[in-house]
Amino acid sequence: MSLLALLDLSAAFDTVDHTILLDRLQSAFGIRGSVFDWIKSFITNGSQTVHFAGGQSAVLNILCGVPQGSVLGPILFSLYCADVTNIAERHGVTAHSYADDTQLYVHCTTGQCATEASRLTTCIEELNTWTASNRLRLNSDKTQFI
Repeated sequence: MSLLALLDLSAAFDTVDHTILLDRLQSAFGIRGSVFDWIKSFITNGSQTVHFAGGQSAVLNILCGVPQGSVLGPILFSLYCADVTNIAERHGVTAHSYADDTQLYVHCTTGQCATEASRLTTCIEELNTWTASNRLRLNSDKTQFI
């Protein structure tokens, strides 16, 4: 048997904390120098406004998030969430992620289902804590367990 959890994050790309991301890029991935400076300029000091029917909204500074429509956005998000795989591995759970889509699964015999379901649930609980501490939110209404 296979037990599968399909995790859903609410507004994942929009809630990436720039300070946490930049620190993680340096400390966990060794990104420094001009590459780091380029990434920093790409995600910080942005602003947005809406133009409609001849009018314009106030200009707002972008304080968090990575651009969803860019090539770099999903890569930066994946680096931001690299700990998800580490947490899953600690629980003996296999994880597959691309950007904000994550699948967790275990394989077991019928007699092991209760134990494996408990292990998968414990893993999800730890991931929920991790997401909250990284300014992300696991959406329990859209997360599925099969």
